[in-house]
Amino acid sequence: QVQLEESGGGLVQPGGSLRLSCAASGSILNFAHMHWFRQAPGKQRDLVATITRIGNTKYADSVKGRFTISRDTAKNTVYLQMNSLKAEDAAVYYCYAYEEETGGRWGQGTQVIVSS
Repeated sequence: QVQLEESGGGLVQPGGSLRLSCAASGSILNFAHMHWFRQAPGKQRDLVATITRIGNTKYADSVKGRFTISRDTAKNTVYLQMNSLKAEDAAVYYCYAYEEETGGRWGQGTQVIVSS
């Protein structure tokens, strides 16, 4: 079964940028869609961004214009470029992928801290 591994989290100042990566152990084109979710302490896990197999993208209103989801099919990696970060963007960010035959799977998460 294809596994997902996130990386790229860390500490960033408000207004700064980070790029998260979600590396899959197999072809990401096997997945109908891939997503980035985030979960802040004491809060539910929320959908942040989606990219479909054909490359369509969608964003939560709270990140539109600041975050960009993209992919490199040769590297089997999906990215989340996060710009103009705010304190409320701090969370653990999770990659989620859905394959029609085997269902969905999560990565282990990567933490983003936004603080001066």
